[in-house]
Amino acid sequence: MTLQPFELQVAGVRVAGLRRAGDGPRVLALHGWLDNAASFVPLAPHLPQLDLVAIDLPGHGHSAHLPTGAVYTTPAAITHVLDVADALGWDRFTLMGHSMGAGIASLTAAVSDRIERLVAIEALGGLRGPEEDTASRLREHVDATRALARKQLRVFPDLAAPIRARMMTNQLSEGCARLLVERGVEPVEGGYRWCSDPRLMLPTAIRLSEGQIDNLLQAISCPTQVIYATPAQSYYPEPMRSERLQHLRDGRLAVFPGNHHLHMEHPAQVAAVIDAFLSGNSNAR
Repeated sequence: MTLQPFELQVAGVRVAGLRRAGDGPRVLALHGWLDNAASFVPLAPHLPQLDLVAIDLPGHGHSAHLPTGAVYTTPAAITHVLDVADALGWDRFTLMGHSMGAGIASLTAAVSDRIERLVAIEALGGLRGPEEDTASRLREHVDATRALARKQLRVFPDLAAPIRARMMTNQLSEGCARLLVERGVEPVEGGYRWCSDPRLMLPTAIRLSEGQIDNLLQAISCPTQVIYATPAQSYYPEPMRSERLQHLRDGRLAVFPGNHHLHMEHPAQVAAVIDAFLSGNSNAR
């Protein structure tokens, strides 16, 4: 079976996503920043046994934007993930995340005993913020927030330009870029525009320090499979990204040549690692 569209009401807010029922482990999948649930479409056929739910995080894809005055924060995202699990009727489940979604998933696992296993693709614990940048980062966030109302959303006459933009920004093939774009735009007069909440583009007001991230990773008690592409992204470099695994109680690492969206571009290879991990056939570091 292929992934099918679905919607839930979670705390009075519409949550959209893609789902495929299965007899295997329950897996809740979280996409990266400005992506959507279609991020996991290439991977799904290679993991046919999973009871797989891929959601559009708030403000992304077909899910509702947060109300006016609300702020997109990591603690709010963690609470949202657990609320979605409640709405699904899931007490215990596996979390799988890519990029921003992997950061949210790993921090959720740090604060909740409901996570059976964690699969973190291309991130672990989130992006750090040097302490000496705290004031400048907060100022940048405040200034950008106040200026946001004056910005006009761009309208594209067709999907060619946004697909090309995603291909260039993320080094994606046309097919993978199209999957994300088709779920990431909405029709308007004159063509299409991105349906993601413009507030997602605001600079993060406050970031955790590396020491705080270490503390959170040390709190993850469930088995964890980390999957990285090589070469590393400039904002998540070596040796920092590999050193983070040393804080996990039960972690293992797989590294493949590829780009940031390796789960989309090389789904069979990534799925083989995930399948072995969920079947208990992989070894901790």
